[in-house]
Amino acid sequence: MATPPQGRKSSERTRIRIQRVLADAGVASRRASEALVEEGAVTVNGKIVDGLPCFVDPEEDDIRVSGRRVEKRRRNHYIMLFKPRGFVCTSSDPQGRKLALDLVQHPSGSRLFSVGRLDLESSGLLLLTDDGDLANRLTHPSFGVHKGYDVTVRGRLDEETLDKVRRGLYLVDRRTGEATRTAESDLVILKRDRERTRLYVALREGRNRQIRRVMDQVGHSVRKLRRVQMGPLKLKGLAVGEWRELTPGELGSLRRAAKDSTPTTSTGPKAKTKQLTGKKKYGRRTRR
Repeated sequence: MATPPQGRKSSERTRIRIQRVLADAGVASRRASEALVEEGAVTVNGKIVDGLPCFVDPEEDDIRVSGRRVEKRRRNHYIMLFKPRGFVCTSSDPQGRKLALDLVQHPSGSRLFSVGRLDLESSGLLLLTDDGDLANRLTHPSFGVHKGYDVTVRGRLDEETLDKVRRGLYLVDRRTGEATRTAESDLVILKRDRERTRLYVALREGRNRQIRRVMDQVGHSVRKLRRVQMGPLKLKGLAVGEWRELTPGELGSLRRAAKDSTPTTSTGPKAKTKQLTGKKKYGRRTRR
């Protein structure tokens, strides 16, 4: 078999597999991109790619599919926002409620979207990005990326009820009307007295208002709910309403978690959540 054409000489760091370039550019999934190569539809600098692996530099090489040039890979953005209560996670709202996306005025002007959602009355870690592939992996149950929540409920939660919630309860899908059991979850009591119980909840699925509906079902309605973790990513370095870019280390660990179908290990908060006071000024950017 002929040697697949390689891109122009560049550093090993910038040369990546061609199927990843095509997937990042939105041409096709990686598997479908491999099929395009097998069909002879892909060229690099005028030469047909007739086999894999083929490594290219998307910034330097002329890559085409069926004669149409593949645009250079754009840089994706990954934002951690400390969502306040009273904001919705949709891109628009017919009721005119405040949008969490409006808190992030990113200099790139990129069209960001939230990875999963937090309801109107919930606060905490909200990941915003324009990377659809990573977002899908972080939210699809098959990848088992857990989301951790600091939750306060009414009343004293006993061990029997706690075990019932851990094992899963039946919730009705509001679209289909079908009741299905929730997946097993991790729960850790942080503090409890006669009037309230504070606990850490780790979920590996994301049904609509799942924690609130489950707690209502066992007679302990939610008083406060804050997301503090998504896989290895923890809410830190931000006040309510602030946002920042993920660090390279955070992004790397998040990508590794999203590639592995083995459920991520959940770890609860190591310290009490800081109570913030004073006038609320949302939308400020911070740097790490």
